[in-house]
Amino acid sequence: MTMNMTSLLHIPTAFILAPLLLGIINRTKAFFAGRKGQPLLQAYYDIAKLLQKSAVYSRTTSWVFRAGPVASLAAVTTALLVVPVGGSAAPFHFSGDLIFLAYLLGVVRFFTVIAALDTGSPFEGMGASREVQFSVLAEPALLLSLAAMSLIGKIPAADSMLFQGFFASLSEIYARLTLAAWSHSGTVLLLAASAIMIVLLTENSRIPVDDPNTHLELTMIHEVMVLDHSGPDFAMILYAAALKLWIFCALLAGVLMPVRSGNFLLDTTTIIAGIFMIAIGIGVIESIMARLRLLRIPQLLSGAGVFALLAIVLVLKK
Repeated sequence: MTMNMTSLLHIPTAFILAPLLLGIINRTKAFFAGRKGQPLLQAYYDIAKLLQKSAVYSRTTSWVFRAGPVASLAAVTTALLVVPVGGSAAPFHFSGDLIFLAYLLGVVRFFTVIAALDTGSPFEGMGASREVQFSVLAEPALLLSLAAMSLIGKIPAADSMLFQGFFASLSEIYARLTLAAWSHSGTVLLLAASAIMIVLLTENSRIPVDDPNTHLELTMIHEVMVLDHSGPDFAMILYAAALKLWIFCALLAGVLMPVRSGNFLLDTTTIIAGIFMIAIGIGVIESIMARLRLLRIPQLLSGAGVFALLAIVLVLKK
C-alpha cells in the first residue's frame, strides 16, 4: 500500500463540496419545473440545523441503531481514500483496491440496513429488503465495469486476465484512461460508463430507481430506512449520502472526462467540473423520467451488468 500526499487535497475538497451536489440536482429539477427552487446551499443548512438538535431514540432500538450512522459515515470516508481524482493516484492505493472500495460501500449499506431492522418497523424492514435485493445486482455491475476498464491496453494472452483485472488498482486503471484511450476503446468505455451511471442512480436512490423526495412508505427504498433517525444521527446520514454520491460521480467523471495534462490543479479542476456536470445530468434525468415500477428495477440493473460484460468481451476479443 502506498500513500499519495498530493492527492490528499481531494479529501477536504470532497468534504466541502459534496453537499453542493444535492443543491445542484435540486436546482436543475426546479429549472425544468419552472420554479425557483431551494438554495444551492440548502443541504449545508439542513445538516447544520440537524447538528444543533438532539437525537430521539425509540425504546425498541439498541446500540446497533445508534452505531449505524457513525459506521456508515466512517466507511464512506475511508472509501474516499482509494478513489483517484484528476489522473492522480488516490491517497491510498494498492492492488485490488477496487474490491476494497466495493466492500466499503457494502459496509455503508450493511449498517444502514441493520439500523433500519433494529427499529422493528415493518416499513423500514421492507425498504431494507429492497435495498439488499437491488445491491445484489448493482455490485457485480460496478465491479465488472471497473474490471473491463482495467483490461484496456493489455494484451489478452492468458485466461486469467479477467481475474487479474479485479486485482488491479483504481489509480492504475484511471491513469490509463486518457483521450487516446477513447479513440481506440471508445465503445468499451461508453458501455462501462453506462453501467456505472445506472449503478450510481441505484446506489444513491435517485430516479428512476428511487425518489428521494417521496413520502409514500410503500414505494420508498432508502428514505424509509432512515425514518426513525433524527438530530445529529440524521445529519451524519445526509452527509454520508452526499459523500457517497461524490464518490460515484468522481468514478464516472474520470471515465467521461479523462484529462491527463500532468498539471495537478488543471486535471483536478476538470474532474470537479465533470462531477458538477454529472450532478446536472442527474437532475435532468429526474426531470424527464418517471420512477420505474419496482419489478422493472432488477431488469435495469441486469442491463447494467450486460453492458459491463459486453465491455469485457469487446476488450478480450481485441
